[in-house]
Amino acid sequence: MNHTHRYSAALAALAVLSTLLLAACKTPSIDQVKASLEVVDVQTKWVVKEYRQWPQPKLVLVPLVQFRVRNKTAEPLKYVNFNGVFKKPGDTENLGDNFLAAIRNEPVPPGGLSPVITLKSNFGREGRNLEQFKLSPQELLYDVKIYAQFGGSRHALLGEYQVSREIDFKEDQPVHMEGKKIEKTDKAEPTKPAAKK
Repeated sequence: MNHTHRYSAALAALAVLSTLLLAACKTPSIDQVKASLEVVDVQTKWVVKEYRQWPQPKLVLVPLVQFRVRNKTAEPLKYVNFNGVFKKPGDTENLGDNFLAAIRNEPVPPGGLSPVITLKSNFGREGRNLEQFKLSPQELLYDVKIYAQFGGSRHALLGEYQVSREIDFKEDQPVHMEGKKIEKTDKAEPTKPAAKK
C-alpha cells in the first residue's frame, strides 16, 4: 500500500512538472511579441546597391531602416528575428525586404536597449545618376514595415514608417581627359630632343 501511494505521488508530481514545462515553452502570441518590444531611434535613408559610369551610367538605390528595440519584459531577451518589408504607400505588393536574425549571443536585459539593427531592402530604384533621382523625388517615396518574431511565434508588426528621401551616396567626380593630355605634354617637353641644324 505504501509503495502504491509513493508511485501515485510520483506520477502526480511528474504531471505538475510537465504542465509547468509546457507553459514555459508555450509559443508567444503576436500580441505578446508586440508587448515585449518597443522600437526606438528609427532612422531611414537610401543607399547605393550598384553604381557605374561606364559603358552605360547606372545607379541603383535601395531603402534602408536602422533602429533599436527596448526589452519591455522582466526576462533577458534573445533569439529575436526581424524582417523589414518595403513598398510604395498604398500598394499591396512588396517591393523589397530583408530578414535578419539580429539578437543572438548577447541577450538584451530587462528594460535595456539592443544594438543598432539595420534592415536594407534587396530591391530598389534604378536610374542613371543622382540628378535623375533629384528631378523625380516621387521615385523614392517608400514605406517600411518592421516585424519581429521569437520563440516560434508568428511575425508581429512592430511599426510602419515612411522612408526618408535622403540619399547617402556621392557620385565620383568625372575625369577630364583634357587635363590628362596637358599633363602629359608638360612632362614630355623637357626631354624633347633638340632639332638638328
